Amino acid sequence: MNHLRARTAGFVSATLAAAFGMCGAIVMPATAHATPPIGVSAATLSKQTVDGKDYIVSEITVAPNGSTGWHTHQGEIYGVIKSGVLTHYGSDCQQDGVYGPGAAITDPTGPQHVHLARNLGTTPLVLDVTYIDPAGAPTSDSAPNPGCDFE
Repeated sequence: MNHLRARTAGFVSATLAAAFGMCGAIVMPATAHATPPIGVSAATLSKQTVDGKDYIVSEITVAPNGSTGWHTHQGEIYGVIKSGVLTHYGSDCQQDGVYGPGAAITDPTGPQHVHLARNLGTTPLVLDVTYIDPAGAPTSDSAPNPGCDFE
């Protein structure tokens, strides 16, 4: 089963960004990393809390040969690939998706859905991501490597 389901163009990111406005603050996610990301930077473009949920719009860049590290999400995540190619792996160590520019993606929610995204290309991977999390929750929770021979 594909853990990243392709979605139509980034309607969620665009809608939330337009609804809450854009700001120029750059914030790096504060999480403990059982398997730390390699070559990842994040710029928070917008963050609002409404009815107990954080709505966060970020631009994430993964350097060539970089990865997100193994992780899970407590809330919903929707993204659109701006440039580069995202290669996604599930906790079974199998590649379950390859996404290029224009592809819309999402990840399943919950601690049972451990996954990793890698940039195996020679150019930066850039994606816009919208997180809808419980208020105060991190955008991702690090997880140990599930036994794969990489990362």
